Amino acid sequence: MKAVRVHAFEAPPVIEEIPEPTLRPGRSLVRMEAATVGHIDRTVWRGSFLKHPPFPYTPGVEAAGVVVASAAHAEGQRVWLRGSGLGTLFDGTWCELIDAPDESLGLLPAGVPATIGSAFFSPSTSAWIALHDVARLAPGEQVLVTGASGAVGSLAVQLALDAGAKVTALVADAAQAAWMPAGAQVVLLGRDPASSLEAVSVDLLIDTVGGPVLAAALPRVRPGGRAVLVGYTAGNTISLDIAHFLQRDVSLLPLNMFRRESAGRAAAPELLTRLANRRLTLDVQPFALADAASAMEWISQRGHRGRAVLVPGR
Repeated sequence: MKAVRVHAFEAPPVIEEIPEPTLRPGRSLVRMEAATVGHIDRTVWRGSFLKHPPFPYTPGVEAAGVVVASAAHAEGQRVWLRGSGLGTLFDGTWCELIDAPDESLGLLPAGVPATIGSAFFSPSTSAWIALHDVARLAPGEQVLVTGASGAVGSLAVQLALDAGAKVTALVADAAQAAWMPAGAQVVLLGRDPASSLEAVSVDLLIDTVGGPVLAAALPRVRPGGRAVLVGYTAGNTISLDIAHFLQRDVSLLPLNMFRRESAGRAAAPELLTRLANRRLTLDVQPFALADAASAMEWISQRGHRGRAVLVPGR
């Protein structure tokens, strides 16, 4: 079968023919229909993750496909896959056929395309848990979402609006502003984030980018408010005036989805239902399996829309 292989940290991923896996106890054989290329895959590829599979390895943490053989799942069942060491401890999903741990599989409804089923889990559950489990969002609250054009940010905007919040979406430019759903107030980032946000005042900040954007957004949270820290693509450090910060009494709440994996899985059926009926939308960009290197480059570029998905046979 064809699989994407990595032979060293930061080495270009290459397509190779490798033997097909065989069914083992506690695992399921799944024919891949789509496999997501995400930032965690780049982190493992760079050697920056805590662990990595032995070289050469097949990357890929998330995917969707059809069960070929399994003692735990019906043959022909559509499934999404995530976690249990896929792509981080052993070979992952960037291939045509995978033997995955039974517990990594979830049921994929008929109304959800495989590309969406592959890409939905990380951004949608992150947005859901950030809003509802970590921040305890209440209807009528005012919410600021940074990086609102990204996968997590766009879903946070949609979910917050759906929960009855008043949402301000921070985006980089007018093109990204056009992607925002009706009901969201849009603010353009501009050259000076602090000036761009000067008129904003909110109860809750969902920050997906970190760095100077987070530093500019934090003062826009009202005293007694909350700030959920989701990502750090714009920088992983900020400087705080501690005296000023203590006076504002804003709670900084980190989102660690590795610790909240079970909560994310519990939310997955509801999120898939909303994706199936278009109550939620998620953009995906398909790539051929042989174009994994291009997909990894695409997700590293600023301004890309949605998630990259490898489609075997494309």
